[in-house]
Amino acid sequence: MVAGGVSAATAADLPSTEATDQFIFQGIIRDGADPLEGVEVTVSGNGVEETAATDDTGAWSIGVAEPGTYTVSLDPATLPDGITLRSAEFESREFTTASTSQIGVLFPLDSAGGGGGGGTGGDSGTGGNTGTGGEGGEPAAPGGGTGEPGSAAAGTTTNDFWSTVLARTISGLGFGLLMALGAIGITLIYGTTGVSNFAHGELLTFGGVVFYATTTLINWPVWVAVIVTLVASAAFGWMHDWGIFKPLRRRNVGLVQVLIVTIGLSIALRYLFQFLIGGGILGLSVPRGDVITLGPVIMTTADIVSMSVAIVVLVAVGLFLTRTRIGKATRAVSDNSSLAASSGIDVDKVIRIVWVLGALLTGGSGILYTYFIGANIKWDVGFTVLLLLFASVTLGGLGSAFGALVGAVIVGLVTELSTLFIAADLRYAVALLVLILVLLFRPQGILGRKERVG
Repeated sequence: MVAGGVSAATAADLPSTEATDQFIFQGIIRDGADPLEGVEVTVSGNGVEETAATDDTGAWSIGVAEPGTYTVSLDPATLPDGITLRSAEFESREFTTASTSQIGVLFPLDSAGGGGGGGTGGDSGTGGNTGTGGEGGEPAAPGGGTGEPGSAAAGTTTNDFWSTVLARTISGLGFGLLMALGAIGITLIYGTTGVSNFAHGELLTFGGVVFYATTTLINWPVWVAVIVTLVASAAFGWMHDWGIFKPLRRRNVGLVQVLIVTIGLSIALRYLFQFLIGGGILGLSVPRGDVITLGPVIMTTADIVSMSVAIVVLVAVGLFLTRTRIGKATRAVSDNSSLAASSGIDVDKVIRIVWVLGALLTGGSGILYTYFIGANIKWDVGFTVLLLLFASVTLGGLGSAFGALVGAVIVGLVTELSTLFIAADLRYAVALLVLILVLLFRPQGILGRKERVG
């Protein structure tokens, strides 16, 4: 899953799309460095069939409102004389919308001059790198020459490569900030109870599902839906502690048994969500706003709003933990619950507050995450990022809220920037590899503390 919907527009602004479009197929068609104007591209599927012609910069863009599988075709008859597709198989390609809202599509070309459309950072080849737009793909960059894997192809300007780096950095930062909201919830619960909650991803899914129900099924205003979702998420966290984990604490159930309970709870909740909303991808009725071009970076209003809200919430959480009595009590229980109890702190009350706060943050993350990735929700969206949430917490330091923030941002950046050099499907593996390398040299994590064992 690629968070963000941020992509690089190489040396040209893409044509505008309707504000109600949730997914945008786009690209730039060039012969070497020369843009091709008037080339027709058609997107069809799910009752949609729209055709767009490239403008004077070679850019084209077609927006669709619903998630699903679409066929993107180029009309070879509209290509200039002497220019053909490198292979007939590139004339028509099928794409399935997933997490990213911008889907780059490449049409590799051959011409008498040896140019042709190419891709940045693809497999090496002669006459331009070929590649599919894939998840989080960027519009086609000019090709030509022989390229090296993981680097800009020859014929691609330095500005094109660094535009892609900038776009991936912004996308990774946004992804990391959204993960930080959920990761802080995990680390607060672990710090105060010692429980690694494997059902935490379902708290994120719960927020997305409630937001979908209130905005799309009931058609409440967005601000009302946000308030209802946050209250419901907080209540859901309270029910977790009141109904399951507090009784387990009173019976002194071991951490291994509690861990198994969280795994079972995760499975039960996941399939409950599937029963309630089905197994497909559901689109939200909340528009993601206009497409905004900031220099070489293309974003939507949703991207900017999500990142801004995440930053504000994270600052508020930091102030809560460092400036309020309850926040200081939370940190005290996290450091040493027995000493905190002997100092007069109600440990059970603090743990209950932590569960509510953790669920509130994660439910808010669910709102932003489903909105950020393209205004859609799926029954297992939280489970798909659960491992990255734990990686963020471990990387930053178990039990450290600020460490979870740092770890989440690092994981987000590594995840997105790695797609410059490897296939997008492997980006999560790279983030976990970085986690392993860091822990080999610093087992306590970036902001964790060394502890004597034995």
